[in-house]
Parts: sequence; structure tokens; C-alpha cells
Amino acid sequence: AVLFRYFQIAELLQTGLYFPLAIDVVLGVVGIVVLLELTRRTVGLPLVLVCLLAIAYALFGESLAGVLSHAGVDLPDLMMNLWYSFDGVFGRPMAVVTGTIIVYIVFGAMVEGLGVGEVLLKLSIRGLGWLPGGAAHAAVLASALFGTISGSAVANVVGTGVVTIPMIKRSGFSARFAGAVEAAASSGGQIMPPVMGAVAFIMADMTGVPYLYVCLAALFPALFYYGSLFASVAAEARRLGIKPADRAALPTLTRRDWLLVSVFVVPLAMIVFQLVRGVSPARAGGWALVTAVVLGLVLNPKARSLARLAEAVKRAGAASAMVLIAVGAVGIVVGVMNMTGLGLRFASFALDLSQGSLVASLLMMAAACLVLGMGMPTVPAYLVIILVMGPAVEALGVSTLSAHMFVVYFAVMSAITPPVALAAYAAAPIAEANPMGVGATAVRLSLLGFLVPFVFAYDPSLLLIDGFSWSGFGWAVLKLCAAGWTLAAMSTRGARWTLFGITAAVLAVVPPETVVQGSALGIAAAAEIAYRLGLLGASRARTMAAAGNKTT
Repeated sequence: AVLFRYFQIAELLQTGLYFPLAIDVVLGVVGIVVLLELTRRTVGLPLVLVCLLAIAYALFGESLAGVLSHAGVDLPDLMMNLWYSFDGVFGRPMAVVTGTIIVYIVFGAMVEGLGVGEVLLKLSIRGLGWLPGGAAHAAVLASALFGTISGSAVANVVGTGVVTIPMIKRSGFSARFAGAVEAAASSGGQIMPPVMGAVAFIMADMTGVPYLYVCLAALFPALFYYGSLFASVAAEARRLGIKPADRAALPTLTRRDWLLVSVFVVPLAMIVFQLVRGVSPARAGGWALVTAVVLGLVLNPKARSLARLAEAVKRAGAASAMVLIAVGAVGIVVGVMNMTGLGLRFASFALDLSQGSLVASLLMMAAACLVLGMGMPTVPAYLVIILVMGPAVEALGVSTLSAHMFVVYFAVMSAITPPVALAAYAAAPIAEANPMGVGATAVRLSLLGFLVPFVFAYDPSLLLIDGFSWSGFGWAVLKLCAAGWTLAAMSTRGARWTLFGITAAVLAVVPPETVVQGSALGIAAAAEIAYRLGLLGASRARTMAAAGNKTT
């Protein structure tokens, strides 16, 4: 009934010549209530509480003092803004979802339904299973590949973890480590181009940067994130003395398997090709979807089942509905901020609080992302934070694309950050481990993911787009390689070495002073040399021997 009324007066709303009647106010309230209940069922209570707080602020904020006070909003004006305008529930984010994102959600669900997920997992095991701790390496690679077409960290954990987590445990890793590897790798799928959990399309719309450039900007940070995971897995396998698996025991890819890989590769290549030609992301996604379905039905006889295709369509519909509801709920927050001017006032307050310090502002935004992202999908968490904190950070000289990418990274990291680590909670039952332990270990494995955003905030050359210079790019790559090696190598030597490694990595990338960064890298290198020579306590050989004598 509410939507029928909306479409009945839509033409008048577009001209701005409509004034709400009493029935419109009542229906607007009903629409908001229904939307919030749908949000509670699909997304969870945290986003509902944020929306209720925004509505309460709009209605009663004029009674507050200081920076939070506004001119006042009555119920008819609030409903007109939230429900019957293009600034609220049906605003720009909703337009991006309906016009672009849904086709990619359907594409991901159909590719998985056509049996490509199983082949990608098999390919990952075959490709990396021969390394020491190869099962964990394979899980990282599989989650990265699966993440390119999946928009959810939890779905990624469930989809690949049921196979990879038991396999990691059988290799000799602990249950806690197995769940943490899967949770960390699955969360990273949302920062891996080209789909990036659907957030790339909204970012392109909000920043004005073409979608293809957003994907290019996200490429190197994502590669560093997954590179650090590979390094951490290798260090842990070396500590435990895990031997490589027998190549003969690894799965063999048949000719049909290799053909099915094309159902994944060809549509992704088509998306990039179409975007380079200047085709819109929605049309490129549409052609990719058609290509994937045709190739899947031709190459995989098992996919020629109405029941299997219907299940894929059902999953696509459920995933699309969840994104629509979440973005609609965020529209409530956006509408209230536009009406009251809260975003600009909060940005001014944040600037005053940080006293012009970029580090302080970035830390405030990172903390806000981690808190709001807990229990909330990446897209709504990203939208809420960037609208509130984005202007403040950009005012301190951070480029628009860097600020938006910074928020996305920490919104993604919230999926593994205790106490509400959704990806860790999804992986823990499969691994038969404690969720808090899985989350804590996942954070340790993903520490570089918390540092990468600070690197491109200070030097956007890493994103290849804004103010690119070869010297800046080379220095950023050197810092991140050194930080990743420090975190991976030293975290397996006990609490003191772990603390030293984290401190050295943070000092190597976060402060803007090159002298501090260079000194941190030099001290870390000297400490590593001294450790290998046995000058700092137990030598590397004795530490490995002791680890081999322990029961895992």
C-alpha cells in the first residue's frame, strides 16, 4: 500500500509541486516501520538502532545544545524527506543498487550455481597444495577468487570454508588457525576487484571516479593484503614444521574442469573489456551474466537442471533483497543528515577535536568504521561513515578516492574484529573452535590490512590514480613489503617478538616522516639479522626445533 501510494504521486514528486496529505504522513511512518523490521530480519539490530537514533535526532535534536542542535523538523517534513524524496530511502545509493549492483549479484549467484565454485576450489588446491601448509595457501587463493564474485564475507566463509577448514586442520594447523585463515581470506574478497562486494559501484557514483579506475585503485592494496596472508601462513607452517603434501595426492583437473574455469574467466575478462570500451557497468554486467549462463549450460551438463538454476536464482534474489533493504535503511540516515546538516557540523567538530592532525582524524574514522561495521554489511557501514567522517578527512588533504577506500578497508576489517566478528563467527563452528579466538587470530593474520589504508591516505600513489609518482609508489611498495615480512616472520616467535614486529610495522607505514619510517625498517632488519645469528636469545634453528617438540 505504501509503495502503491508512492508510485501514484511519483510524477508530482519529481516536479516538486506536491504537498503531503495526512494519509501520506501515516503511510510514510508505516513504510519506515516496515523497512526497519525488514532490516532487523536481514541485516540485524545494529543498523536499526542507528536509524532510530537518526530519526530521534531529527525530531528532537533542536532541544540539544552546541554542535548537535539544529533548527527543528516536524513529522510531515521528516516523512516528506525520508520517504517521498530522492534524498532518503529512494536516494542515490538505492538508484545505484537497482541500476547497477543487482545484475552483479545475480551474476555471482549464477556463476556459483553453475558449478564454478567447486572448480575454483579444486584449482586452488592443485595450484598451491604442494607448498608447506599448502591447504591453508589454497584456502587463501580460493577465497580470493570466490570473493571476486561474492558480495558477502560470511557467504564466502560458508561457501569455501566447509571444504578448506577441515583440510587445513588435517595438514597440521590448529582449529583456531584454520578458522582464522578462512575468515581473514574471505573478508578480503570484498576488497578484491572487480566486484568488491558491490561497494565499488557505489564508490564510483559517490566520488565521480569511473568504475574501472576504482578497480585499478583497489588492485595493489588487495594484492598486498593477500600477500601478507600467504606470508603469515608460510611462517606458521615453517614454525610447526609442516611438510608439503604429496603431489600425487592432490586433485587432478580434468578437461571439463579447465573448460568450466572459462565460465569464471571469460565473463570477468568481458566486463573489463566492455568497461575499457566505455560501456556502462550495468550493461557490461548484463553481457557477462548472459555469457556465464550460456557457457555454464553448454560446458556443465550437471547445471542443466531447472531445480539447480532455480536455487541459484533464489540465492540471487535473497542477496539482492538484503542489499536493497540495507541501502534503503541507510537512506534514512542520509536523509536526516541532509535535513539537519549534521554531516558538515560533525566534520567541523572532528577537525577541531583532532586539532588538524591527519593521524588523529584517520584513527577516529578507522575506529568509527570498526564499531559501526560490527554486525553491519560493508555497503551500509561504508555509506554511513563516509557521509559523516569523509568531509573532515578530505579537508586535511586526503584525496576523495583515498578517503573512500580507507573507509571501505576498515568496514571490511570489522568482519573479523572482535567482539562482533561475523566472519569469525561463521568460521568457528566449521573449525570447531572458539569464535573469539578465531577472531583474534584472524586480526593477527590480517594486520597489514589495517595498515595499508594509512599508506595510501598519506601517499595515494599506491592507488595509481591521484597524484601518481614512481618514487611515491616505489617507497609505498617497499614499506608494505617490509611491514608484511616483519608481521609474518616475528609473530611466530612469542609475545615479545610479536609486539616488536607490530611496533616496527606501524612505525614503518603510519607516520608521515620518512626518517621515522626508514629508521623503523633499519631496526627491524638489524633485529632479524641478530636473531638469525643467535644474538637475541634463541636462534632461529633452536626456536624451530622447540616448536617441533611441542604438541599442536
